[in-house]
Amino acid sequence: MPWTSICTVELRTRFALDYADGLYSTAELCTRYNISRKTGYKWIGRYLRDGLPGLEERSRRPNSCPHQTPADVEELLVECRTKHPFWGPQKLLYCLTRRHPKITFPAKSTVGAILVRHGLIEPRRRRRSSRHPGAVPLTTTAPNQIWSADFKGQFKMLNGVYNFPLTITDSHSRFILSCKGLSSVIQETALPEFESLFKTYGLPDAIRTDNGGPFATRALCGLSNLSVYWIKLGITHQRIKPGCPQQNARHERMHKDLKAQTTRPPERNFKQQQRRFDDFREEFNNERPHDALAGETPASCYEPSKRTMPNPLPEPDYPAHFEVRWVAKSGTFKWKKHQLFISQTLGHEWIGFEEVDDGVWSIYFYDILLARLDERDFKLKAAVP
Repeated sequence: MPWTSICTVELRTRFALDYADGLYSTAELCTRYNISRKTGYKWIGRYLRDGLPGLEERSRRPNSCPHQTPADVEELLVECRTKHPFWGPQKLLYCLTRRHPKITFPAKSTVGAILVRHGLIEPRRRRRSSRHPGAVPLTTTAPNQIWSADFKGQFKMLNGVYNFPLTITDSHSRFILSCKGLSSVIQETALPEFESLFKTYGLPDAIRTDNGGPFATRALCGLSNLSVYWIKLGITHQRIKPGCPQQNARHERMHKDLKAQTTRPPERNFKQQQRRFDDFREEFNNERPHDALAGETPASCYEPSKRTMPNPLPEPDYPAHFEVRWVAKSGTFKWKKHQLFISQTLGHEWIGFEEVDDGVWSIYFYDILLARLDERDFKLKAAVP
């Protein structure tokens, strides 16, 4: 014979009906149903007050919670998130804590729960974690030690014309020095932007880029007209390894936000699109707190370089024991009755030669070792870094 299964609500109903019949005292009923008198009187009271519906299960949720976020604080969080839809809980807390120092805000996890409850965060599938393959470390201790430069990637505006945004940031403070929409990636469009930045903010110690144009070419040592210009200013050109964008991860992460906030959807023309870029740069530099800066803004951590833009550009000063040759516009120079080619990017420049062995010469441009020249075959071999 199977066991008889009776739910709790049904037992309460039987208990109340037996009480209404008056056949048993309250003490006897509690003994028959194996409950305490306190529980019995509670169910009798609810039956007399609400009838049989009063015996149904009720929510055990407390009427109030002392740890609940106040409504005005929650309203501030929702308002700030609505104004800055791409900011996470930590950045919202950084910003609101500065604006309202007397208010106690909840933890980051609580802020995230509040945003989810208001539909301001869309759940994302968690990415599978993987081990970083390793890269040349990008470490700085002060602004202007390393600038990062790159083209975000072309996109078509509503008028059908492609826009190529050139972005330049200070790697230490994350300060966006420039975000300029250009018509192409050639040097003629990029060089004026760098010249303007050097005059405004001074010279960095180094500039880190990828291996694409106009930063690098397939010429000797990857020299381009732009990198030659940097060398003449005493700026070291750092090129990441091909296919390793993680070596410039700070800059690439900024590109993700730039793309999401300024190109979806794009504007109609260069003028309108540049206004979007300028608004993004203003918010990123002056309003948006940065986790790596302990909640400070990039603008509060950046200061111009003490190295000013020289005018005119300095000429190379090779040691007295160097042989010096002039490179023609075609990229060739004369060496002991031989016309040798080195690079068109060095056209109209002076290069220096230092003899390191009998008939073996090291070729320098300023302080950059470019190649070796062996007089046995008069062939140039790129220097191994």
